[in-house]
Amino acid sequence: MGTAELAERRTGKKRLVSLISAALLTFGASVSFATGSTSAAADPIEGCTATTGAIVAVDFGPFGGKVERGCDTTPTTGYDLLHEAGFTTEGTVHDGPAFICRIGKGSFNSGTQYPTAEKEPCVLTPQATAYWSYWTASPGQQNWTYSPLGAMARTPGPGDVDAWVFGGTDVGGTSGRPAFSPADVRAGGGGPGPDPSGPTTPPTVAPGTVDLPAATRWLTGKLTDGERVVDEGATSPNHLLTTEAVYALAAADPKSPAARKAADFLARPAETDAYAYPAGKDGIPDATAAARLALVAEATGKDPRAFGGHDLLGDLVRYVCPRDIGDGDTIDGCLTKGDFRTTGQSDAQAMAVIALLNGGVKPPADAVNRLTALQCEDGGFTGILIRSGGWCDSDASSTALIALALKRAGGHDAVVEKARASLRKSQLPGGAWPAAAGMTTGSPSATGWAAQALRALGDTPYADAGLFWLSKQQLPEGGFAFEEGLTDPQVFPTAPAAVAAAKSDLVALTTKKTEPSPKPSDTGPSPSPSGSRPPLPPGDGPDLKKATAYLTHPSRLIQGRYYESSPGFATYGLTIDGAYALAATGTDDATLRNIVDFLDKGGKDGQGRTVHAWTLIGTKYAVGGAIGKTALLAEAVGRNPRAFGGQDLIAALAKDTCQAKSLDAVPFCGAKGAYGNAKSVFDQSLGVIAQVRAGESAAAAEPIACLKSLQRPNGSFGSMLVEKSEDEVDSTAMAAMALDLLPDAEAQAAVDKAVAWLAARQLDDGGFPGASGNSVNSAALAVQAMSLDAQKYGAQIAKARTFLAKQQNGDGGFNIAEDSQPGSDVRASTQALGGATGISFATLSRSLDGTTPQPVPTATNGSPVIVTPGGETAGGGSGAGGGLASTGAQVGALAAAAVTLVLGGWGAIRVARRRRGTTGVRA
Repeated sequence: MGTAELAERRTGKKRLVSLISAALLTFGASVSFATGSTSAAADPIEGCTATTGAIVAVDFGPFGGKVERGCDTTPTTGYDLLHEAGFTTEGTVHDGPAFICRIGKGSFNSGTQYPTAEKEPCVLTPQATAYWSYWTASPGQQNWTYSPLGAMARTPGPGDVDAWVFGGTDVGGTSGRPAFSPADVRAGGGGPGPDPSGPTTPPTVAPGTVDLPAATRWLTGKLTDGERVVDEGATSPNHLLTTEAVYALAAADPKSPAARKAADFLARPAETDAYAYPAGKDGIPDATAAARLALVAEATGKDPRAFGGHDLLGDLVRYVCPRDIGDGDTIDGCLTKGDFRTTGQSDAQAMAVIALLNGGVKPPADAVNRLTALQCEDGGFTGILIRSGGWCDSDASSTALIALALKRAGGHDAVVEKARASLRKSQLPGGAWPAAAGMTTGSPSATGWAAQALRALGDTPYADAGLFWLSKQQLPEGGFAFEEGLTDPQVFPTAPAAVAAAKSDLVALTTKKTEPSPKPSDTGPSPSPSGSRPPLPPGDGPDLKKATAYLTHPSRLIQGRYYESSPGFATYGLTIDGAYALAATGTDDATLRNIVDFLDKGGKDGQGRTVHAWTLIGTKYAVGGAIGKTALLAEAVGRNPRAFGGQDLIAALAKDTCQAKSLDAVPFCGAKGAYGNAKSVFDQSLGVIAQVRAGESAAAAEPIACLKSLQRPNGSFGSMLVEKSEDEVDSTAMAAMALDLLPDAEAQAAVDKAVAWLAARQLDDGGFPGASGNSVNSAALAVQAMSLDAQKYGAQIAKARTFLAKQQNGDGGFNIAEDSQPGSDVRASTQALGGATGISFATLSRSLDGTTPQPVPTATNGSPVIVTPGGETAGGGSGAGGGLASTGAQVGALAAAAVTLVLGGWGAIRVARRRRGTTGVRA
């Protein structure tokens, strides 16, 4: 989190913060191109074609050069593509080689890397007004997309082109696009791309048959008491997965007793209200849930106008957004005219349209047209309800579902045909479809949806190829995993695969005529609103022990001490995030002790760097947020922040507090009271927490005032101190935790306003929108912030913790986001593990009493070196031993003074805990 996460956003490792794209820049005559000579290691440019290898283009225009191209015939990552194509790069001192700060090529100015050291020292993350931004385009794509992944995380596909552009681009990539088009730099000099109609024959796949009875038996077995899906370790039903099971069972057998029993369960008024009417019987319904329940009714012969005591179809129509955001008063849950309120996702919009049509109700034209506006230039559809001109990244599942909805609605043949061609083009050689564009592994869920749609659209051979692939992915139990190669069957991918195996689709299985029963009267049974909520049951959240095992596995936590961003290069911010998570849960105090000792006692990574090579304390590049983050860890585990890692972190924060705004000097000062080189709300919040916990509230007066001033009228905080940024869940949560330490009425009012804004951002499935989409990181931080008032937000906390549990994978780790590439991510997992406890960073505390120092494992290449002040090296490695910079007799005095100050800070923590009550579930 904090500065490390900010750096990640600049490299594009997360999805765009903003969904509003700037108009494309017109190609100008001032831009010139050069292929130039390649370096000895580079593949010849002719080696790449429209279907082989990938091209990368770097615009050296700002430095007096041209657009230089290079080729890699067998690309592995975007980072390697740059190097294999003949370019050289340099990272930053703070973030390592993963953050590309300089680029050079031998064919331009003798290989000089730009920007030069005189212009950019590449010590800290450069400002968004002057850095190398990363853009991509797939085969046939005519416009650039700001990469949702960093160069080290992205795998370019055959025919892809990457671009690197230096200059002014905001943190979301909504401006500063390349001044040349993908066609200008494609292999072959921008010749004709692939046929837009897609392939004319499906991939050749060995035949196979999905065992549909086995799949339905497995799904039926997942129904607790034969009526509902309950997540492992949970006690409450997962309504969404229960609807998925109903669709699959009804597709396999229209009279399925299991489907009807599950539908009866969902039709109980208490369950319908809990799922689709969380705001109360007369409140705005959750449109996603209402649409899903209406489809359940239609699939099982029930009446969606009298389901669970509600007219689901009537409520869907009643709450269609009448205007765009900004056109008059803001309407909660509305972005654009035609949205079903509270949806946010395109699948919900499409399901609502299908439910209305199959229930005999004509959907509003704006609601149907809203779907057509979600089509990307490649013909596919995005999974997010973007506005016109917004960043559009298509995926097979969304494309298939929206194509089904528009085919059912009629009158959109051209749009449906483009979607059909997109699905054919995105089918992998093995017959599968990937979960997201650019991925090379198949997804059973995406393949199930695509096969449903293509069969309905008349492309049976392509659909059959998908089924052949699915037959090879079916697990012995009968279910399917989230992704090719995984072995843990899940309901979510199994359901659409089973519907496809039944050679049906969501429209067909819900197109049934029913005799509507009378509408329910207003005096019908309805549970009364609940009063105070009971404490959250621990089982509703993720498996903390499994998550701990994932984070502490030797393949990730190097020798039990730190995480790496590249071989031998410790990412200290992420390491501290991991320590926070272990401190919050108490699931592995021994490893927590090892991490803390490594940081505190001069441990070095494989490149000889200590934690202060990251904080840069004592230099003009010192990062206030990094210093505050390190100090907070010391405080959380009972170490002295005034003598941690050989440095007085609290004094450094006071020294680095800006006296005035200064944006062009070093250190960077975003405002009076900001910390030096602090560019984000996270940075500022971490410093404030560290100072207040150390008993330095008076010294922190200006930083506190600065943080308070960053709150917006609606209660939110943006991500950046100076640069324009949108309202953000993550930063609002962090600022709320910091301000909650303060006893004054102004701070407490600010906290209440921030948490209220944040709670209103919760999505239908319990998640929260973040830079990566429906973000695990954002949901975890939201749990921590809402837990500041757990009694008021108990239901939403429980829903968010359930969301986190659903994002936990079989290895214990967590996905980055619900709609991201599946697979566990260390950073997301650290935040999910700690955040699931509901413990605020401001009150985090874990005693290390009873733990003992552990020896560093046998030295290997890149092993850490533990250095003890005045003593011998405590671990192996090639580095020399020796002591830290000693403070001599001052150490004892500092330690004694720190006891008093830390106790003062602990008093503030006690006040915060007493004022707010419980801070959530604790392990």
